[in-house]
Amino acid sequence: MTWNEVFEQIKSKDYAIRLNKFLDEEYQNHKIYPPRKMMFNAFKLTPIENVKVVIFGQDPYHEEGQAMGLSFSVPDNIKVPPSLVNIYKEIENEYKTQFVNRGGDLTYLAKQGVLLLNTILTVREASPQSHNIKEYNLFMQDIISTLNKLDQPIVFLLWGGNAKSLAKYLTNKNHLILTATHPSPLGANHGGWFNCNHFRLTNEFLVKNGVKPINWLK
Repeated sequence: MTWNEVFEQIKSKDYAIRLNKFLDEEYQNHKIYPPRKMMFNAFKLTPIENVKVVIFGQDPYHEEGQAMGLSFSVPDNIKVPPSLVNIYKEIENEYKTQFVNRGGDLTYLAKQGVLLLNTILTVREASPQSHNIKEYNLFMQDIISTLNKLDQPIVFLLWGGNAKSLAKYLTNKNHLILTATHPSPLGANHGGWFNCNHFRLTNEFLVKNGVKPINWLK
């Protein structure tokens, strides 16, 4: 199975037709992020057979130049957002080292099998949650259902209430679910993020199941 085959099955559903019409109108009439050609970047960079880890974001960054179709990721020429700063801090803490390059582009993780997926793939400029519509919810249910059925060992990292609510769709005993507070300053600074040890636990699970671990450090 490929992502293209998954999308082929989805595209004729009523909600998918409505979602596509909605996006056509939004991209035509508003400034939408990411650029439409980058909407499915997560799927393009992480083929379904390569998925080892899934990290769910919410909706994309909503300012110029930030969103690139990968959750938590921004191009290297853009200031690293606070949530990603806290992700980097936790990785550094777990591995007792520092990043050589702390730019914000997480493509290096996507290419290793980390599916960096926002639960809503698009957003209007300066309007967070503006594309929080039921059609995206239905789309994400189909994607999660597909991931849940995969036989390969997968770690799902569910950070914050929005991501944790997806746990009810994850029932495959071959997979590991880890939950924590969202890494945003609002969540992380109140406890529940730092020292979660998710990155080490993920790699321990992968190694235990005969899968090459993730190199979290650039």
